[in-house]
Amino acid sequence: MIQKALLGILVVGAAFLAPVARPFDTWKSYGGGVDSSQYSSLKEINKTNVAQLQVAWTFQPGAAATTNPLVVDGTMYVPGGGGITALDAATGKQLWVSMGGTTSRGMNYWESKDRSDRRLVFINGGFIKEINARTGEPIATFGENGRVDPSAGADRGIGRPSGNPGRIYKDTIIVTSPAGGSGYDATPGDVQAFDLLTGKRKWTFHSVPMAGETGADSWPGEALAGGGGVHNWSEFTVDEDKGLVLIPFGTARFDFYGGNRKGNNLFANSLVALDAETGKRRWHYQMVHHDLWDYDLPTAPKLLTVRNNGRNVDVVAQPTKHGFLFVLNRDTGVPLWPVEERPVPQSDVPGEYTAPTQPFPTLPRPFARQSFTEKDINPLLTPEQKETLRQRLASSRNEGLFTPPSIQGSIELPGHNGGANWGSSAVNPEKGTMYIVSKELPTYLRVVRRGEGGGRGGAGGGGRGRGNRGAAPEAQGAPGAPAGAATAAPGAPAAGGPPAPAVAPQARGAAPAPPDAAAAAGRGAAPAANAVPVAGRGQRAFRPEGFVDYDVPYEFMNNGTTPEGVGGLPVIGPPWSQITAYDLNTGQIIWQKPHGDVLALGDKGKGTGSIAPRGGVVATGGGLVFAGTASDRKFRAYDQDDGKVLWEFSLPGAQEGVPAVYQVDGHEYIVVPVGGSSVFQPRAAQANPLPQAGPAQYMVFALPKK
Repeated sequence: MIQKALLGILVVGAAFLAPVARPFDTWKSYGGGVDSSQYSSLKEINKTNVAQLQVAWTFQPGAAATTNPLVVDGTMYVPGGGGITALDAATGKQLWVSMGGTTSRGMNYWESKDRSDRRLVFINGGFIKEINARTGEPIATFGENGRVDPSAGADRGIGRPSGNPGRIYKDTIIVTSPAGGSGYDATPGDVQAFDLLTGKRKWTFHSVPMAGETGADSWPGEALAGGGGVHNWSEFTVDEDKGLVLIPFGTARFDFYGGNRKGNNLFANSLVALDAETGKRRWHYQMVHHDLWDYDLPTAPKLLTVRNNGRNVDVVAQPTKHGFLFVLNRDTGVPLWPVEERPVPQSDVPGEYTAPTQPFPTLPRPFARQSFTEKDINPLLTPEQKETLRQRLASSRNEGLFTPPSIQGSIELPGHNGGANWGSSAVNPEKGTMYIVSKELPTYLRVVRRGEGGGRGGAGGGGRGRGNRGAAPEAQGAPGAPAGAATAAPGAPAAGGPPAPAVAPQARGAAPAPPDAAAAAGRGAAPAANAVPVAGRGQRAFRPEGFVDYDVPYEFMNNGTTPEGVGGLPVIGPPWSQITAYDLNTGQIIWQKPHGDVLALGDKGKGTGSIAPRGGVVATGGGLVFAGTASDRKFRAYDQDDGKVLWEFSLPGAQEGVPAVYQVDGHEYIVVPVGGSSVFQPRAAQANPLPQAGPAQYMVFALPKK
């Protein structure tokens, strides 16, 4: 393939891809644009000179540095100084600081057609706010006293926006609602659009359908009013040319038990295409049916035009936590390559329902491992831990991808903190290529009755982290069919400090006692007719009478230790993170490389892949892919064509967000958010101490000026 930059087209054999529709030489919205490409066409920094990169300037915001900066007309906008800080993008000189900050992901920029009105639009304290992009002054005419509460006047109880910054389409700001917690009594994650000038609501899309709406028959009828979750907590994408809003939704609540929500639970774990003008659903595709693994879709979908079967096809590519990349026709939602509905392991938890099949793409191949067997045990562990882990694997339900949570205990991989996450993929829309940073963090899930397994769950649900719990109900009775399969859209398919090693068998106590005989005799019955609603978090959560709360304690299996004393390692062998490059014209993997090293392991940590990196990735017209790591605190430039590392720089801390690429006076810069020690990092041995992480900062790199 030969890229002809002058014509802005791509040669594929004897055929041509259509010119790329928009320029990619600015960074006016987080992720590089509303299309979430994380791509810059700038090419002053390229394969021939990237080794000359040096630090141009830095800025310490006085708080965490995770937000993807915006750069407009030579001004950079980042959180800092207790608000939003405007900096000279060439020198780092502070220009002004506004009142009130924004979310950890990013913010939005809007300007009128004549550019006389320029605004930053962002989420602050759950409210949509706007400030003058030139001065930082609030826009008092927006909403009521300069802010809009998206939960006020909504047609049902929803939460205010939190981490997701929303997206702008024309003169509309589109935002999503959080679930209000990971537990059973959660609120739905509805999508709403507001007039960017007045703050008036334009439309609403119900992520959990109301009675009579498409998808309602994929839930029990009694549960519709109280269904929660199905939220877009992270990021989403707008296709301005087609007028589409592409929302990747999360898990229905509760995360790890769904006896109260039998059915496929649209629009959970679905990519939904909405009309940007009206909010009406154009199509949807569900990537996990009746999720029991917290396999939400946290990564923004990517927009590409590829060459397929001799014709140009506009596609949307959606990476997932469980290691698949779904590539769909952007107009219809139909997969570009076949997706097979394959039988999957079934739950043996009383009251649970398991979808009989799950979707498996035939292309592209997965970018992460999806099973954990004895051959995958980390070879660096002590012999005692290896044996303990063999026993754990043998005594658990461990049937590969989609092994459901169980009373016996189940192994989950890539794990619900694995796979692809926010900011972890970029594309080169001029080549039709995609680059995904992924991680693998096996997890042990165990279903117990609340109060019997040391659980601390409850009706409000649990939290995150090792050993945290959530609560879920148990329905008494016999197995029942789902309350309706997911309905297909027109043209879319029907699928719509240090603890004991976590590998110790039956950690934190013996296995829970099985359910009592009465429950076991009638497992899985449909909800009782005399079910009663229960209030919770602004809505009335459906809970059939007689339910018994379940906890689902989970352990991130990252407490392995080496004979040399390095602890906090994944119990699965490396690579623990990778970068995978795809050619989406063919669906094939171009290359796949471990992403980073582990300093705490010395020479044994080279080429292992960093543990749980949270740094985002960008691709550039200079033929480069930039991404940072956590376990070795490096920022690297990879060759897009073969994955070779062309440059690396030691950061003072772990990269914690998405870089931005921009130019000022024709000079190209790359800015990367640098945080602290990150999460899930190893405990170094005395022989290989890790340096203390420096302060959070934005680090800007450039070539030496001639």
